[in-house]
Amino acid sequence: MQTSSLKIASSVAAICFSSIVFAQQKYSVSGTVKDQKNGELLIGVSVKVAEDPTISVIANEYGFYSLSLPKGSYTLVVSNPGFKDFQQIVNVEDDVKLNLQLSQENGERVKEIDEVVISAVKKDKNLSSAQMGTETLSIKQIDKLPVLFGEKDVMKTIQLLPGIKSNGEGSSGFSVRGGATDQNLILLDEAAVYNASHLLGFFSTFNSDALKDVSIIKGNSPAQYGGRLSSVLDVKMKDGNNKDYNVNGGIGLISSRLSVEGPIQKEKSSFIVSGRRTYADVFLKATDDFKDSKLYFYDLNLKANYQINDNNRLYLSGYFGRDVLGLGDTFSTDWGNTTATLRWNSIINSKLFSNTSFIYSNYNYNVALSSNNNTFGLDSEIEDWNLKQDFSWFAGNKHSVKFGFQSIYHTITPSSASGTSVSSFPRNPRYSWENAVYINDDYKATEKLTINYGARLSMFSVLGGDTFNTYQNGVLTDSEFLEKGKFGKTYVNLEPRITANYRINEVSSVKGGYSRNTQNLHLLSNSGSGNPTDQWIGSSYTVKPEIADQVSAGYSRNFNNNNYELNAEIYYKSMQNQIDYKNGAQISFDTAADVESELLFGKGRAYGLELIAKKKSGKLTGWVSYTLSKTERKIDGINDNQWYDARQDKTHDLSVVATYQLNPKWSFSGLFLYSTGNAVTFPTGKYELNGQTVFQYSNRNADRMPAYHRMDLSATYEPVSTKRWKDSWSFGIYNVYGRENAYTITFEDNPNNPGTTRAMQTSLFKWVPNITYNFKF
Repeated sequence: MQTSSLKIASSVAAICFSSIVFAQQKYSVSGTVKDQKNGELLIGVSVKVAEDPTISVIANEYGFYSLSLPKGSYTLVVSNPGFKDFQQIVNVEDDVKLNLQLSQENGERVKEIDEVVISAVKKDKNLSSAQMGTETLSIKQIDKLPVLFGEKDVMKTIQLLPGIKSNGEGSSGFSVRGGATDQNLILLDEAAVYNASHLLGFFSTFNSDALKDVSIIKGNSPAQYGGRLSSVLDVKMKDGNNKDYNVNGGIGLISSRLSVEGPIQKEKSSFIVSGRRTYADVFLKATDDFKDSKLYFYDLNLKANYQINDNNRLYLSGYFGRDVLGLGDTFSTDWGNTTATLRWNSIINSKLFSNTSFIYSNYNYNVALSSNNNTFGLDSEIEDWNLKQDFSWFAGNKHSVKFGFQSIYHTITPSSASGTSVSSFPRNPRYSWENAVYINDDYKATEKLTINYGARLSMFSVLGGDTFNTYQNGVLTDSEFLEKGKFGKTYVNLEPRITANYRINEVSSVKGGYSRNTQNLHLLSNSGSGNPTDQWIGSSYTVKPEIADQVSAGYSRNFNNNNYELNAEIYYKSMQNQIDYKNGAQISFDTAADVESELLFGKGRAYGLELIAKKKSGKLTGWVSYTLSKTERKIDGINDNQWYDARQDKTHDLSVVATYQLNPKWSFSGLFLYSTGNAVTFPTGKYELNGQTVFQYSNRNADRMPAYHRMDLSATYEPVSTKRWKDSWSFGIYNVYGRENAYTITFEDNPNNPGTTRAMQTSLFKWVPNITYNFKF
């Protein structure tokens, strides 16, 4: 018996020893991937082993990659959209540190380095990645598209994708898979942006000249993201050219922009400064009626980085933006965002990468009115201090693991009114502490099956410093004062996430996924398109965390050597603790000291089909996207407790986008949009009270705005550039055939027949031409 046990133990030991020996025979090939021209770290680069294509890795969001290989000689195949693909031979006898540089497709050819050849690699990421509902935008592609006032706009461009719907004419607010505007997490260098629009939505906060990468994830986000139900818009700024100085900018009809970047210490540190301002107020000053008016915005993007050594780098970035709107001394309003991110990247070893971020975010607005010695003021603010720690662990060729934590201290000052014309309601700031830990694994289970799975544990604690009321269907049931520094209600939620991709063959794949997301910050809006004065509130004793569970399935098929792409996804999303105003809500600031008393809660659901067909190469490129969807809410106390259409519900949404490169100098772009009108509530009757007409309403959102459609066209002329100077002219027409799309519809007594009612439609833009001169040197 002892002999038998000894033999078994010896066998197990031998197997374990052989496994250890085998593991010791594998070495790491790791490093960073940069743009050869300017030294920018590249995101999402594919690095494959030619001898065994199943061995591959995607560089993380900071440009770091790591492969595990036995001793031997290998050919690495490196590819990234917009860059020339190449192969490099590497001899593995020990751990190898191999930093890579890619050359832009339209840039100068890179200098030859050891054993590098140019080759074509299939661009089939949509077939191989397990991530669902994800789109990455090319900044160069955004440059070509026609937009309002000729200003390149990330926010407008993402609304041309399936499942992402505009909130209305000129608005940068958007809805994703039935979610509300506030259910989108918008990040700029990891900092939350709470209002991503300028000039009431006609411009976005993002200056494209300062951006490196833009991606949007529609619900099935990996576990490192959290805090919103519907989507993540992750925007990353350029690091700055660390090899040469560059200046670029543009002069348009109502706005101009300028960016400067270059090395602080060549190939070791760099900076970028990018600014933008409108000057409509300059033209107003030339008129007698509006010479004292103000109408402009400005924003400033700043970033610098410093390489401490081969394994450590520091980044400091910031954004400062402000809108100012005023009419003499009688009215003024201003609002804006401020963000700052201090980031430390560290390569701990050949398999483990660390990113530590300290993040600040602030959004506030102020409104002031003055008339006949009467004054009115309104202000609000949300401020975050955020510590975020992320690790990327390349555990092997089959596993890429991300794990970490996040801790955010929120300070929300509710909308507070003051002045002589109203009863003042100064309100205490409300404090909360939001924490999360997460782990996520991108697992290549087989040659055909890839699984991305993980979980996020979120915790939200209400902190003291104010009185917290508890309401049931708008009726006060309890009240508690919580001393500053003490913990009140804490909500804990586990958020599992999983997506899987199965490669059917070389040209097609199927996907499926499930995700749960929770949200503890909520935006209260009485407008379909959103306003700067919409109010943020946190979860409290009355307001519970919103929860969304989404399941989705998809099919992808590529054609003609991956030059054509077809993607289809279906989804169903159920939502808990949705918020809406009760019927007849009193939301003026002199009648509602606690806005929570005007809220009701219930559930929601959204489901739909998304289709997109792309042509990715050749003189003619573009896409056609279509969404068929339904979005509903069911809230106790509204619509007789029956399901009703959410404001953002649009049955049909179609976008056609095309760019044609006629020759090296001229390119043309066009787009066509069609969508069902938003759900709205129109009056069903009226009566007279004290000489005033009062309209009556019935079911919530039972009516529709008219269908929205328009066509935009643009042309870009690029003269022959020199080594140091490059310029271009962009010409465009917004709304070519002059469709008068409804911005608002209001109702009033017909002056010719007061017993009847007439509807008055307001439209913003019939035709808007634009011309912009762009330059770079």
